[in-house]
Amino acid sequence: MIKILANDGIDPIGKKMLEDAGFFVETNNIPQDELPVRLQEFDAITVRSATKVRAALIDACPNLKLIGRGGVGVDNIDVDYAKAKGIGVYNTPASSSLSVAELVFAQLFTGVRFLHDSNRKMPVEGGTKFNDLKKAYAKGVELRGKTLGIVGFGRIGREVAKIAIGVGMDVIAYDLFEFNPEVEVVLGTGGTKVNVTVKKATLNEIIKTADFITLHTPFIDKALIGAEELAQMKKGVQLINISRGGLIDELALIDALNSGQVSYAALDVFDNEPTPRQEILSHPKISLTPHIGAATNEAQERIGVELASLIIGHFSK
Repeated sequence: MIKILANDGIDPIGKKMLEDAGFFVETNNIPQDELPVRLQEFDAITVRSATKVRAALIDACPNLKLIGRGGVGVDNIDVDYAKAKGIGVYNTPASSSLSVAELVFAQLFTGVRFLHDSNRKMPVEGGTKFNDLKKAYAKGVELRGKTLGIVGFGRIGREVAKIAIGVGMDVIAYDLFEFNPEVEVVLGTGGTKVNVTVKKATLNEIIKTADFITLHTPFIDKALIGAEELAQMKKGVQLINISRGGLIDELALIDALNSGQVSYAALDVFDNEPTPRQEILSHPKISLTPHIGAATNEAQERIGVELASLIIGHFSK
């Protein structure tokens, strides 16, 4: 029997698919430092973002035949090394796109109406300074008619664009690779479909002209948005990073927030996960979530089903 360690969990439907296909699935988490010994009992491992599968772990587990990543990024897996060892590496890039895109807009709406700060202060000051807080949050803005710059126009970027179009925003998009600027927007439960073309832009154009910027690119060796880029942005710009920690220079971001160059930032990912720097955690102009972009019931079910199908297909070859 093929044994699979779902070390960061797997949706029950995906687990049942695997068990029905004759696989043994272990869902109890094994701590990272114990994996070099205990993973040797398994033929495959599935992870999300918490567990790391590096070269040393791969070398310690000669029976390993497959690594599955429930989600998009594979930054926590030494993919090329694994493939060179003949190990199959799979991820589920399409399954979580909508959930991530919806979190982007949860954060955009939060920023323009100061919900992040209001939710901190109302419980403490709402009973004594209600009118002061009402005045402090009286200068919200609407998203309609504003320009959203999407950096990275893959599956998630395209889902973000669809929501933005529905809200009435002007969308400009950049990607390292050539892309189709046309997106299909489905209206309501009736399924009416409308094709809309977004404007292609350079990264520099987005940095200089967008009212809101959201990042959806793979991990890179240095920050994509640093002090120089922040200084070139429109004063009062709002930034969203629900992609990869390290894409924004966090210390430069804090300086830009303190100066007013950036009016708001929303971060779901951080430089030092799982221990983000305190200056980020306590900043009043930052809305925070703990790396939950794909953490919806619907996305996790889709991820589990897709991952199970990939694993079954791999071992059926």
